[in-house]
Amino acid sequence: MEFGLQFFPDVSPQQKSGTQYFNEALELVSLCDQLGYTSIRIVEHYFHRYGGYSPNPIVFLTAASQRTQKARLITGAVLPVFNNPLKLAGEIGMLDAISNGRLEVGFARGFLPHEFARFGIDLNESRSRFEEGMEQVRCLLEQENVTMEGQFHRFENVTSLPRPTQTPRPPFWVAALATPASFVAAGHKGYGIMAIPLAGGKMAELIKLYRDAWKSAGHPGQGRVMLAFHMFCAPTAEKAIAIARQPLNDYLKSLVEAASDWLMDTHSADYHSYDKIIAGLKQETFESQVEKGAAWIGTPEQLQ
Repeated sequence: MEFGLQFFPDVSPQQKSGTQYFNEALELVSLCDQLGYTSIRIVEHYFHRYGGYSPNPIVFLTAASQRTQKARLITGAVLPVFNNPLKLAGEIGMLDAISNGRLEVGFARGFLPHEFARFGIDLNESRSRFEEGMEQVRCLLEQENVTMEGQFHRFENVTSLPRPTQTPRPPFWVAALATPASFVAAGHKGYGIMAIPLAGGKMAELIKLYRDAWKSAGHPGQGRVMLAFHMFCAPTAEKAIAIARQPLNDYLKSLVEAASDWLMDTHSADYHSYDKIIAGLKQETFESQVEKGAAWIGTPEQLQ
């Protein structure tokens, strides 16, 4: 088991400027590398305090690469639906070079309707755009003189530069929240899976689907699983709870606000039961997250 640090900025300009947030974040990056944490990860979101301070994870990870020596740098995750594959492949190659081959690339479909609406993209195209974009980026990184005729992006005889430092490319991950098909597809293709176990015990079922698909596709081992938990340690459990309760409750509130369109009239076949998922998250609290094991709060001895 390895431990890394994920940045998910749940912050507004009224709380902290972008300058203050990223100065503090990069100080943490340096400290975590010195303490032996094995990875640094950050999200891609837009237009809302829920993640909106990180519209481009590659920019942050490039800065992080200059503050670290050993930690892997992970996009957690880039959204092909909002990115041109030609540009994304070039940025990936550039960061892989700058970091001396420490980059790992997580991809996600995105799940916030307000982001799709502001970019003018149909939610019902989410899965097809994700699958096409990820495959086009893979081909651009692994091959030269690439020609592809996709539904959304087409290009001819393209060699993406700079070429990846890692061979044949940086490792790929797929980020998933609760859609079983996403876990199965990642396992089948031999990609790692990154998830947030907000749903508690259901995550074990989803990971089993991933590992079964991995095995049935003939890949060696059991795959790679990355789970993100809220964690906070203090000398006493009482102090840990007192400090962590409000930030975690604020995060849950911000998540539900950002995804609130699912609770109204938004529906998509690509996002089965997301109205129920967000409705369930609306009932979550600090206490319920700790009880489910989705948040680890306490003393170091309690969290061993």
